[in-house]
Amino acid sequence: MAILITHIGELTTQDAGHAVLRDAAMVLEGERISWIGPASAAPAADTAYDAGGRAGLPGWVDSHTHLVFAGDRTAEFEARMAGESYAAGGIAVTVEATRAAGDYDLTRLLLARVAEAASGGTTYIETKTGYGLDVAHEARSARIAAGVVDEVTFLGAHLVPRGWDADAYTDLVCGPMLDAVRPFVRWADVFCETGAFTADQSRRVLAACAAAGLGLRVHGNQLGPGHGVALAVEFGAASVDHVNHLSDGDVDALAGTWHAGPGRPGTVATCLPACDLSTRQPFPPARRLLDAGVQIALASNCNPGTSYTSSMGFCVATSVLQMGLTVHEAVRAATYGGALALRRHVGDDADGRRAVGSLAVGHRADLQLLNAPSAAHLAYRPGMPLVHAVWKAGTRVR
Repeated sequence: MAILITHIGELTTQDAGHAVLRDAAMVLEGERISWIGPASAAPAADTAYDAGGRAGLPGWVDSHTHLVFAGDRTAEFEARMAGESYAAGGIAVTVEATRAAGDYDLTRLLLARVAEAASGGTTYIETKTGYGLDVAHEARSARIAAGVVDEVTFLGAHLVPRGWDADAYTDLVCGPMLDAVRPFVRWADVFCETGAFTADQSRRVLAACAAAGLGLRVHGNQLGPGHGVALAVEFGAASVDHVNHLSDGDVDALAGTWHAGPGRPGTVATCLPACDLSTRQPFPPARRLLDAGVQIALASNCNPGTSYTSSMGFCVATSVLQMGLTVHEAVRAATYGGALALRRHVGDDADGRRAVGSLAVGHRADLQLLNAPSAAHLAYRPGMPLVHAVWKAGTRVR
């Protein structure tokens, strides 16, 4: 069935030309967009929806979340707000609760979190394992996630569990654990940070996962200067996430991945501003990265310890108000940037994939309408519930 969405006051396409159309219309046919243009020239369709002058933009692409978990870390948050510094060790609290939860409860919790994200305009979402940290529980998390979200990342290298030697645990991640999760995941990640995994251990994880055919991502440079960016560039990772503490060499290295000529995209720098607010870390140098030619993404990092929100609108507003981005740059980072970080920015009919993160003919029909005349209201009216309607793959989900 073809659906005509007409009288869109401002349509931010994030397509190759960065087009912003006025008084626009779109036709959604099945899971894809079949037509975009002026409302006055819109073709007939099976049914029509009048946007009433509202702003339209792609659904958010949230390329970094940790949604498969049980338990609560409110006490840790309150302690941090009272002045305690953030360290990676709080992950162990969630590991214990997640291991204790049954499959039904983990699935129910995950479905509820994905539904919350969709109500805020998120139409494509990645999530990671990493709260199991043994073979059976990591495989279970990957299996459950694969049945609910769009992209699954193996993050067995999230933290060294209590009682384990770090090198012995790294061997487990690179061997039996990787084998167990492989049928359910497309990506692998490693937390290369003080208190988590060293550069050498991270390199072993990335090498093993690359050899298994997984795409690579890196948690890096969050808590201080480190090796995350260098490793991401060395292994051709799709993204390096957090990037709060970057040297000139880190920025140059990331920029070099985008200046290597046509072909495969470079390494995206994914900024997680909601996490930075919660942990009171300095924000990533997003302006510096963009000016150097680095592609950036915005993601929620929704997790129970440091960023318990899936609101991409909040992340967009924060990046404009606190990180020096324009509204257009922030919206692009939260849509097309996330698609780049997940390598879903172009369609591939051979295996049924459709491009997400931008609005163009042939791309997946992921659209949100705002109760506002322009996308600028996302930052102009921060925190307000502006999402009016959401279509995911051509089906209305809000």
